[in-house]
Formats: sequence, C-alpha cells, structure tokens
Amino acid sequence: MAMKTALVTGASRGIGRGIALELARAGCRVAINYAGNAAAAAEALALVKAAGGDGFTVQGDVASAADRARLVQETIAALGRIDLLVNNAGVAPLVRADVLDAGEESFDRLYAINLKGPYFLTQLVAKQMLQQSPDAAGFRGRIVNITSISAYTASINRGDYCMVKAGLAMMTKLFADRLANDGINVYEIRPGVVATDMTGAVKDKYDRLILREERGITPIRRWGQPQDVGRAVRAIAEDRFPFSTGAVFDVDGGFHLHRL
Repeated sequence: MAMKTALVTGASRGIGRGIALELARAGCRVAINYAGNAAAAAEALALVKAAGGDGFTVQGDVASAADRARLVQETIAALGRIDLLVNNAGVAPLVRADVLDAGEESFDRLYAINLKGPYFLTQLVAKQMLQQSPDAAGFRGRIVNITSISAYTASINRGDYCMVKAGLAMMTKLFADRLANDGINVYEIRPGVVATDMTGAVKDKYDRLILREERGITPIRRWGQPQDVGRAVRAIAEDRFPFSTGAVFDVDGGFHLHRL
C-alpha cells in the first residue's frame, strides 16, 4: 500500500491509540489528535514511529470550531492531504444518572464532543477531500466513525451517551450517501466492551458479565482490546471494502447477536 495519511481524533490513548498503531503498521502517516494530555500523545507518536509509521501530534478540542479548523489546517500543512479521517474522540458522562433525573449540562457536554464535533469536523475534512486528486483506486478519501454498541443498546443511567452514539450512526449514513459519488466512502465501527480508561471504572461489573459461568453477554468471552478496533480501521485504510459505504462493522465479541 502507498503511504497514506490519516487524522485520528482522540488518538493519544485507548481505542484511538490502538487505531493509530495499526495504521502505523500499515505504513501510514498519522496526525495524532489529543485534547489535553500532551505526554500521552507524545508517547503514542513514539509508538507509531516504532511500529513503522510516522506522523505528528496536534492539540485540539473537537467541540471547538476554531480547533477543528486548525486540526485540518495543521494536518494538511504537515501531511499534504488527508486520505483517512477517523472520528474517535469521545467522552463518557461525568455522572451516570437515571433518564428521569439526568441534567442538561451532561447532555450538552456529550453532544458537543461526541456528535456536534465529529459532524462539523467531517464536513471540513470532506470538503478538503473533494479538492484532492483521486488515488490509484479512484478514492479521494475515507471516513470512519467510531460509535458503540450504545448506538442501539439502552442504558437508562447514561441516556445522553446512547443518544449521541445513535446520532453518530445516522451521521455515517448521511455522509455515506452524500459522498459516495465523489470517491469518498464512509464507514461505522461499533466497538463493544473494550478495555480502556473509560471502562476501567466498571471493570468488575463487566468481568462478571463477560466471564460468568453461564452464558456471558458476549459469545467471544473476553474483553475487547484497542487493537481489535484498530485492525478494523486498518482494513478500511488498506481498501479491503471498496464496494461498501455506510457499512457497520461490529467489533464487539458477538454482543449484537440475538440469542436464546
């Protein structure tokens, strides 16, 4: 594969870092976006280079319009073009609250970071991609949205998170439809229970649910790892799905299966 360029939001830790590392193993140059943890981003960049890739770190809060514009500008300045955008940055609720008691502050925060930010960043990047010459396969770019099993699974103590992930799933369909004729394919990846900082606080709960003696919540009875999601993104970067757009890839240990 020719050396491709990728902008991965929230790439300093967790799933984002796993994605960046798999893209590096495919020979990509990666813009590693982070919101506040510069040390973690620098560590991720060192790992990317050790894995055979290259790139740079770029600070920016996807909830900020000015930061989104700067992310695109700095990525183009450093890498020349954007072949792949991965909308990965996201946060969990600061406080889990029943849907009858949940407040607007948490909802507004999650909406701004997890949905509004990716929506308008995708808009900016798509316009940049439309200006790019097609690659050898005829593509101007690819866009991947990292959603969650929460896009369709009700969790009544974090309804705000479920709603914005469901919105991101619809966003995938909208941009896939709009951009297909322009050589830009759009995909959704739905991780399940993945071992990251975000899930660390509920590790004991999910250990029981996944590993209990009877039937666990996932047919594949282990935690997901960031590299599991990274491998799915890498397959897209390597053009394994040229005749697919708007597709959903479940990386969830089989959680999505309806079982009796």
